[in-house]
Amino acid sequence: MPDPVLLYEAKANGRIVVMTLNRPQALNALNGELLDALNAAFVRFRDDDEAWAAIITGAGRAFCAGADLREMIESDAAGQQSGRGLERLAKRIPGPLSESLGLWKPVIGAINGFALAGGFALAQQCDVRLAAETAEVGIPEARWNLSADWLHDLTRQIGLGHALELALWADKRMTAQRAYEIGWVNKVVPADKLMDEAMEWAQRVVAMGPTSVRNFKEILYRGAFLPSAEGKAFARTLERNLLGMQDTQEGPRAFTERRNPAFKNK
Repeated sequence: MPDPVLLYEAKANGRIVVMTLNRPQALNALNGELLDALNAAFVRFRDDDEAWAAIITGAGRAFCAGADLREMIESDAAGQQSGRGLERLAKRIPGPLSESLGLWKPVIGAINGFALAGGFALAQQCDVRLAAETAEVGIPEARWNLSADWLHDLTRQIGLGHALELALWADKRMTAQRAYEIGWVNKVVPADKLMDEAMEWAQRVVAMGPTSVRNFKEILYRGAFLPSAEGKAFARTLERNLLGMQDTQEGPRAFTERRNPAFKNK
């Protein structure tokens, strides 16, 4: 039996899910099979009440090198339509994970190597990004006259000038350190420490109040496009879901008793 194109592992008593793109021989390029597996994995994570955070990474020396151009070319040849193969693949890239899938649990990107084109788009969907010192990122589509309609979300994360630098000057990859300097990467670590760092971040966030974490993620994502007054009204309405929760009682009790809270998402 061939190895699965995506590994899905539950860790920390099921609280943390690690998803590993597993096509190392193809630099984890996104083909139809891997995209279907990714979408299914995100839905599985979203619907699993025991899983509170996820980490996405890649096997081998790449995080993800983008769309599988071999499959795209073969699809174009079969349909006699230049560029349609990439368009069909691009439509299957999950995202934005938050609004389109209703995924408000935190997702951590552990960028172990190249994150290019569709691989950059996948990392862009993560809430925080950690990168190995040797990782490189880029949006090379303009170099080959290809589409990247997912770019519209990038200015949520970095300023317009930096987004334009990545998109228009597509002939050069950006180092992990430079990606950190522009604010797209949260932390750069040695390659052999990357997954340890990602697990530490995941363990820290699953120790927080899970409903508060999900509320805050949704408030920040939706608030990016709402006028201030509407954003505040949305936040107040959403935060009513904390009323009457056992966790809302547990948090202050743990604070007064000088101990770590034991949240149950109830």
